[in-house]
Amino acid sequence: MRDHRINYAEARRISRETFEAWTRRLSPRAGDLLFAREAPVGPVVRLPDVANVAPGQRTVLLRPDPDVVDSKFLYYALTAPAAQAGLLVKAEGSTVHHLNVPDIRSFEVWVPSLREQQAIAEILGALDDKIAANTALAATVIQLASTDFAATVRHVAWGPRFEEIADISGGGTPSTKNPALWDGDIWWATPTDMTALVGPYLESTSRRIAPAGLAACSSKLFEPGAILMTSRATIGALAINGVPTALNQGFIAVEPHDPRLRWWLFHEMESRVDEFISWANGATFLELSRGNFKRLPVRVPEETVLIAFDSRIAPLHDAARGALAENRTLAATRDARRAVA
Repeated sequence: MRDHRINYAEARRISRETFEAWTRRLSPRAGDLLFAREAPVGPVVRLPDVANVAPGQRTVLLRPDPDVVDSKFLYYALTAPAAQAGLLVKAEGSTVHHLNVPDIRSFEVWVPSLREQQAIAEILGALDDKIAANTALAATVIQLASTDFAATVRHVAWGPRFEEIADISGGGTPSTKNPALWDGDIWWATPTDMTALVGPYLESTSRRIAPAGLAACSSKLFEPGAILMTSRATIGALAINGVPTALNQGFIAVEPHDPRLRWWLFHEMESRVDEFISWANGATFLELSRGNFKRLPVRVPEETVLIAFDSRIAPLHDAARGALAENRTLAATRDARRAVA
């Protein structure tokens, strides 16, 4: 359960017999809410129109009374920031926070008339539908770009090393013991920021550093357009930064000497993540060193092929990035309306 949605790619499968045994007392149906009460507390999903989702042991199935509350409205009420904060306050546990079932039963929710509930749910649902459509559009466009690269690169021979066609850099972390180095106006990325992305476009980070923090660490400020790749623990998460960004030490940053190579090298790197992992080493966690990366050969096409590729691929990424940017605005609007409701 991620972002109040079911992530089917990570869901485990059970047999039909097990499903029927687990759900004999209350069989899930469309419109039911599945509530996570432990690890983590709070995520809520509204079950889709297919009866194939079995509640796990750390979840509670909620079936709204249709005479009292609209299912969609209750979903938005429970996923509102204020409600989520209230649920976390009720959570207990010294090791893992969890909610007891009685706490969930007694949790109070503001419920207007059914007509008002349905009107609120319709507005918020329309925003969610648009976000889902934009997300699907971005995923399709990004896949088209990768497919185009895979077809083009088949006719390209191996050539120079990465270090011969791009500047290769890393990052660093200011001292966490000095508060003056932190919470400034400079975006500072960690691998967690990368793995949380929906598309390969880094527009913000979870933490910022002050100018003094930038001066005190080994990262430079990367101007928009650098190819950023995580190089330790999770190797191969890729993005292009859309804002000036500093990096921690878990990155390899690639800045092509020829800007027309940006998307070509991005897809070249994307297609070789398994190879990069094979070059990694480390006793505690795997890390791909910049030294090893710099010396790896690159497939670079002739200029006419590169120009044609860039003319096709850059607009695709512009469209995907635009759709995801619109999603941020839509999500902010949805959350503001949900908070008011």
